[in-house]
Amino acid sequence: MTSKIAGHLLVECLLAQGVTHAFGVPGESYLAVLDGFHLHRDSIRFVICRQEGGAAFMAEAQGKLTGRPGICFVTRGPGATNASIGVHTAFQDSTPMILFVGDVASDTRDREAFQEMDYTHFFGPSTKGMAKRVERVDDPERLPEYVA
Repeated sequence: MTSKIAGHLLVECLLAQGVTHAFGVPGESYLAVLDGFHLHRDSIRFVICRQEGGAAFMAEAQGKLTGRPGICFVTRGPGATNASIGVHTAFQDSTPMILFVGDVASDTRDREAFQEMDYTHFFGPSTKGMAKRVERVDDPERLPEYVA
C-alpha cells in the first residue's frame, strides 16, 4: 500500500461525492489540498476568491441553487471568522454547505499557535451556534468517512 498526502485524499473524497466546484481563498494551512485541486483540475474547479466571506457566500449560493452542499475552503483564524457570516446564512436558510478550515499543526495545538482557534466553540453546534456540526479530522484515514 502506498501512502497518500491527506490533502490529495480530501480532494479525491470530494470528487467521489460528485463535487465539481469549491470556493476559497488560498492559504498556507491547506497547501496540500490546493495541490490536490491542481492535480484534479480537469475534474474539480477551485474558484479563487478575494475574501473568505465572499467565498462562503458563493458556496452557500451554490448549495441553494443545486440542493447539494456548496464547498468552501479557508485558512485558520481570520479566514474562518471572515467565512462565518456565510456559514450563519447557510444555517439560517437551511442551505447545504460545508466549510473546510485549515488548522494549526497538531503538535502546536493548545499552545496559542499563530491564529489558533477552537472552532467547535466558535461555530457551534449548540442552540446558539451557526453550524449543525463541527468536526476536526485528526486521522487522515478517516477522511472518506467524514466527507461521506
